[in-house]
Amino acid sequence: DLCRNFHCKRGEVCHVDKQRKPSCICQDPAACPSTKDYEHVCGTDNKTYDGTCQLFGTKCQLEGTKMGRQLHLDYMGSCKYIPHCTDYEVDQFPLRMRDWLKNILMQYYKRDLYTSGFLTEKQRSKVKKIYQNDKHLMAGDHAVELLLHDFEKNYHMYVYPVHWQFHQLDQHPVDRLLTHSELAPLRASLVPMEHCITRFFQECDGDQDKLIVLKEWCHCFGIKE
Repeated sequence: DLCRNFHCKRGEVCHVDKQRKPSCICQDPAACPSTKDYEHVCGTDNKTYDGTCQLFGTKCQLEGTKMGRQLHLDYMGSCKYIPHCTDYEVDQFPLRMRDWLKNILMQYYKRDLYTSGFLTEKQRSKVKKIYQNDKHLMAGDHAVELLLHDFEKNYHMYVYPVHWQFHQLDQHPVDRLLTHSELAPLRASLVPMEHCITRFFQECDGDQDKLIVLKEWCHCFGIKE
């Protein structure tokens, strides 16, 4: 199989020509495998695609055009009305996000007690201190006042989850900078539930250089220098 170790970017597939030479060509969106409703995605053109295969295949076919440059994955799920994020809502967003990150790490820690592999040994030792602290809030929807009070009272429990998420996203490459493409997976999965996440990330980029450094990231979440 000449295509086995031949890598193509998203939206492309390997094709072997008559001379038995492999190359990358655009994925035919119509040839993408069928998907379930929950696998649908919304593009930045506000059009629902049957899945990422169809979206990136379409983007590939539009390569070199303005429409192709502007087409990206906006969020997971079918396109729907996303309400405007108010100043009040974006101010409250870090409270929910910090609590969510803390709860994710505690869930990973609990799973690791039975099936290892979710966290590294170093991460486990960090999260163990959070897990063993009986002051933490149970996962769920909490009033803004309660989240703020817990953050002020148990500040140390929220620092590591914020650092952890930064390093989880900083992968392509690992350079202590978050680019738009590195933020995209988290943003795309959360937009339908947290409509302020796009504005939150935009405002995290204090110097508007399209890159978020760790200092900017932590500042957004209220973590002290």
